[in-house]
Amino acid sequence: MSSAQNSGPCEECANYYYDEEYECYVCGIDLDEDEMQRFLSGTEFSCPYWSNGDEYAVARKQ
Repeated sequence: MSSAQNSGPCEECANYYYDEEYECYVCGIDLDEDEMQRFLSGTEFSCPYWSNGDEYAVARKQ
């Protein structure tokens, strides 16, 4: 897990994936109660678990 602060939307996070059982996209991180409350309230939530899900980011830098 990365300690980087959220630098993009959930859709770009490596922890955001499609769950075939629920048939929707979900976050793979279990947020604690306080983190979930801040996330759902719409206030400025900076996810400490966000990591770049762009698999080609490193290749573009080369």
